[in-house]
Amino acid sequence: MAVSISQLSFEHHREALGIAESEPRISWRFEGLAANWTQTGYDVEVTRNGTQHVFSSNSSDSILVPWPDVPLNSAEKATVRARAYGQDQSSTPWSDWVSVETGLLNNADWRNAVPIAADRDTEVNTTKRPIYFRKSFDVDGEVESARLYITSLGVYEAEVNGLPVGDHVMAPGWQSYNSRHVYNTYDITDSVKNGANGIGVVVGEGWYAGRLFVNEMRNNYGDTLGVISLLVVTFKDGTKLEIPTDSSWQATTGPIITSEIYDGEYYDSRLEARLAGWSSGAYNATDWLKVKQLPAPKGKLTPPDGPPVRPTDQLKPRRIFKSPSNKTIIDFGQNLAGRLRLNVAGPRGTNITLHHAEVLEDGELALRPLRTAKAVDTLILHGNGAQTWEPHFTTHGFRYAQVDGWPESTTPLNGDSIRAVVVHSDMERTGWFECSHDLLNKFHDNVVWSMKGNFISLPTDCPQRDERLGWTGDAHMFGPTANYLYNAAGFWREWHRDVWSEMQQDGTIAVPPFVPFVPPGKASSQGTAAVWGDVTVGGPFNHFQAFGDLDMLREQYAQAQAWIDSGIPREEIGLWDRTAFQFGDWLDPKAPADRPGDATTNAYLVADAYLVRMTELLANISTALGRNDDAETYNSQRTSLTEQFRGAWMTNGTMANRTQTAYALGLQFGLFSDDEQSSAASTLREIIADNDYLVGTGFAGTYPLGFALAKVDATEDFYSMLLQTKVPSWLYQVVQNGTTTWERWDSLLQNGSVNPGEMTSFNHYAFGSVADWIHQVIGGLAPATPGWKKVRVAPVPGGGITSASARYLSPYGEVSAKWKLDGDSFDLEVTVPPNTRAEVTLPYGKVVQEVGSGQYQFHDSK
Repeated sequence: MAVSISQLSFEHHREALGIAESEPRISWRFEGLAANWTQTGYDVEVTRNGTQHVFSSNSSDSILVPWPDVPLNSAEKATVRARAYGQDQSSTPWSDWVSVETGLLNNADWRNAVPIAADRDTEVNTTKRPIYFRKSFDVDGEVESARLYITSLGVYEAEVNGLPVGDHVMAPGWQSYNSRHVYNTYDITDSVKNGANGIGVVVGEGWYAGRLFVNEMRNNYGDTLGVISLLVVTFKDGTKLEIPTDSSWQATTGPIITSEIYDGEYYDSRLEARLAGWSSGAYNATDWLKVKQLPAPKGKLTPPDGPPVRPTDQLKPRRIFKSPSNKTIIDFGQNLAGRLRLNVAGPRGTNITLHHAEVLEDGELALRPLRTAKAVDTLILHGNGAQTWEPHFTTHGFRYAQVDGWPESTTPLNGDSIRAVVVHSDMERTGWFECSHDLLNKFHDNVVWSMKGNFISLPTDCPQRDERLGWTGDAHMFGPTANYLYNAAGFWREWHRDVWSEMQQDGTIAVPPFVPFVPPGKASSQGTAAVWGDVTVGGPFNHFQAFGDLDMLREQYAQAQAWIDSGIPREEIGLWDRTAFQFGDWLDPKAPADRPGDATTNAYLVADAYLVRMTELLANISTALGRNDDAETYNSQRTSLTEQFRGAWMTNGTMANRTQTAYALGLQFGLFSDDEQSSAASTLREIIADNDYLVGTGFAGTYPLGFALAKVDATEDFYSMLLQTKVPSWLYQVVQNGTTTWERWDSLLQNGSVNPGEMTSFNHYAFGSVADWIHQVIGGLAPATPGWKKVRVAPVPGGGITSASARYLSPYGEVSAKWKLDGDSFDLEVTVPPNTRAEVTLPYGKVVQEVGSGQYQFHDSK
């Protein structure tokens, strides 16, 4: 099959509008099954300002190649296409033209735009009422294009002439606002018209000024809601009309009475009439308030690196029923993050109240796991016919909703009148897996749903209770799985910029347990811990393996080095200070419900083992960046730390703790000597067998466990664990009707009651990190070199599974492995995209073959 370019992209942007890079690197993805096709050169054609230039290179690189032209100016658009040459110098067809456009690259580009707020007293120590802002403007001329650059002190929605601006929700997301404040760019050309126009923006408190975490902290970044924007209309004669936020704008309150991250929204649609047409040029706003100028945002205004949060799906009710207390309950059949959308008509003043929960207990909503989060939305009907509504500035984690006050006499409650809207950061799906084991397929689907529910601007721990924070340990463990399932490169780049800024906030190098940290500037007050703080090294290493981006790795090197060199409190011999706080093997299944850190493995054993591993990874990162002196230093430290670890935690090759976690870390991180490997492997297998192949690990031990067993040819032991259905196990959650992965192995007890622990979530992705083992070992796919330039295909059948397939949309194109086991006969089909190679290892004969692009059939037998 002929080779073609299926997609061209810039940096890690899914949409390259309003980006920060004036010299954006270019990548292209291939399509086609040509055998052994390798790129030998390429042409890139750039069109800008009406002129076209073709740039040629004899490079085989097809991802993140340098921008070939002079840098783009601020707010400049270019269109680009590419074609690649193969070994015989024949070329692919030109790719489609793809646009790239920079944002406002300098402060001066914002012209006279200033942050504005309503000229009213702001609420103190209570919920802030959302504020509506507006401005009328006239357009006289033939419009070439129109752009809106906008952010808020809070979260915003915007419209022009009654038309929504974009489809982002919860914009601009949550960042470390004091160092980096994201603004968004929208193409609003089709919304602007000749004559009178209007722009409207409504701002809610969001993460900026709303309460965060369990201690009711408010006003973490500011105490007043505001907006800063610049609308630029470019006419065909080259002239521009600029509409900045300034003192000529007006403000008011409206039907959104409250809208909070944790507690939900109260919306009184009877107040809509006053605002009819409020974003049009003809609207009469004489009774609106004046605005006042606010100080400039503390953080630098910057375009986003990752994709926006968007509604991505809608689910109809699976079942509507009455609870034992006669409440109307809707089961959407899937635990998700998002909100409800209503299409309803009813008498004026009808109060519809929506409660959200992840599970039922005794037939009623289980609200205790929400802790202090109310998760309640209220709509007051206006009575003027059908209305469509969903909350504006909140999301909830839920599968079930209780609906009170529904006007059933005028609107039947069904899939046409109420739906669940799924909301998450809109990353491109890149990885899939399925096999002959139905429960394992369901578990994998649960992992995907937990990632979606917790990738909402940040990598959060959970989407439902009074937390929803960017916990670093969870992100560290789940990173490799995330990077397979979705293209998370831009998402991680953005978050790691916040990690580095938060590490430096209060004058010392300290990695907070969650990023952004609240209250701002107090990162070191919580202490710093292994595994969680280690995301500064493990995170960059993991996404370098997935995306092969040396520039991003170079950018994140400072945080990794700072953590290892000065961030870790140490004893004189180099191991962790024994007085330092540790989470340890958090949520070990034997930890008491009210003490999740009381693991069976010593917390400092875990910390020291990860210190050895992170030092090794930093050496590897240094080598990748060509920092050979640093690599030598960290390799030497790794050798020394290993000896110190052995002295502290091992006696004659025996770990101080006879636990799954201790031995998994020892084997996977290379802490045993070559002579000790066999005995250590046998011990780990005995520990697992003695535990009836049930899980015995927490956050720190779960991810390495399967790989440790695979390393010592004990993959079948891990299959026995993976496919176990008793508690604690991964599939226990599935047989208990879970549709996402849980925080605790037993978040729901066998009798159907919720775990009594104060901290119980049904949507946490950390234990879903085992999916990386599923992808690599059952599916058989992994990068053999960073960025998937070379693919490792090495499926290992087991557990009675008779077939499996894995598919990954790599930076080069789709790579897949599909196998079937029939008795002693093993058949494997492999697809390798153009400009890559694959190293294929057959499971029984251990035959290794290296192949180029194309499609291949392999056969093996026991």
